[in-house]
Amino acid sequence: MWLHHDDVLALTVRLMSFRKFRFLLTCRYPILLIDEYQDTNKEFAQALLDHFIETGKGPLIGFFGDHWQQIYDKVFGKIEHPSLEIIGKKANFRSVSTIVNVLNRIRPELPQECKDPHALGFVAVYHTNEWKGGRRQGTHWAGDLPADVAHDHLRVVKDLLTYGDWDFGAEKTKILMLTHKLLAGEQGYNSIAGIFKHNEDFIKKEDYHIKFLVDGLEPLCIAYGERRYGEMFAMLGNHTPSITCHKDKVRWVQAMDTLLSLRERASIGSVLDHVRTTKQPQLPDEVETKERELEEFMQNPNGQLPSRMERLRQLREVPYQEIIALSRFINEQTPFSTKHGVKGAEFENVLVVFGRGWNKYNFNEFLELAVDPDDIPQNKRDAFERNRNLFYVVCSRPKKRLAILFTQQLTNKALDTLAKWFGKETIHALNVGT
Repeated sequence: MWLHHDDVLALTVRLMSFRKFRFLLTCRYPILLIDEYQDTNKEFAQALLDHFIETGKGPLIGFFGDHWQQIYDKVFGKIEHPSLEIIGKKANFRSVSTIVNVLNRIRPELPQECKDPHALGFVAVYHTNEWKGGRRQGTHWAGDLPADVAHDHLRVVKDLLTYGDWDFGAEKTKILMLTHKLLAGEQGYNSIAGIFKHNEDFIKKEDYHIKFLVDGLEPLCIAYGERRYGEMFAMLGNHTPSITCHKDKVRWVQAMDTLLSLRERASIGSVLDHVRTTKQPQLPDEVETKERELEEFMQNPNGQLPSRMERLRQLREVPYQEIIALSRFINEQTPFSTKHGVKGAEFENVLVVFGRGWNKYNFNEFLELAVDPDDIPQNKRDAFERNRNLFYVVCSRPKKRLAILFTQQLTNKALDTLAKWFGKETIHALNVGT
């Protein structure tokens, strides 16, 4: 029987119900410090409260974090108990005063002071209420701009910020969007994102084909194209026929030149077929097996194509350029990321796009409720805190510059909240033609 990563916490929670285990744990770890406590597993955190904090016995426990930065599901969130002493952090060593002042207005109960009050910064908020065309419908998308129109507004904002000396290089700026589907549309791998049910399949490369193409073939092509041949052969190891004569070298060059040409203009399937034919490089066994299974089924169809083969069939039809785009995103060679993906990180500049696309988030409603946070209906409280926490997290990522674009239509009440937090002079209505 194997013990998996997800089993460790569950097993620890169960063991903590035994007095002897608690005694041994306390002897070995008399001081227990938990970072990012708000993201702690619910059952584990509750066990700590029940067996140690509630009883007053056990290790000295310190919880470090901020419940306003809880943005993941199935975690504990805010931890409260009379035995816990709250030590507030009132210093902000990341952001300049322009941004810290915004954070203090969003969260006046936790005032922060910046490291250098004289350092200059930039804050701007752009909304799209001037758009006169139709907006999207449906539970997830109601009130948002059509995808192509949202793209045009983002381009205009980037142009405006570039005129203000904003550097959009990947090492200087992060552009944050709500979902990987939105990112895919902006960066050019929309078809790949549409094929897979789970983001992990292509973002974390859990699919064998994606892993080979992103981690194997792409670095190989880049190294060859840049004439870094030693690095290229180091990547290959023993997974390619050896070069023993001039004829082998010519054959290798021809195969790689053709591969680079296909990479620019052909489909993923055409690239894979070329690699299978030349064996330069050889396909991993898992990829070769799936390719052969699909090939045999298509030659002798027997009923409906199984879902895993249908997924591969669709992937093979996608232009290989999407693999190039996906690889650049995964390897952080673009400024784009999801809002959830930058938790705990910091960047010189941050441009945030607030729109729809996920039924858990409605930022117009959040801004309306924020007018009077003490009078929020109980059935709206969880949604409000979920939206508030994500909003606060992304606004606290930048060091110097923060810009926000709302592609979702905003009410006057929501705009009033933004004016209160960011200042009326920072709110700009975009006028992109219909």
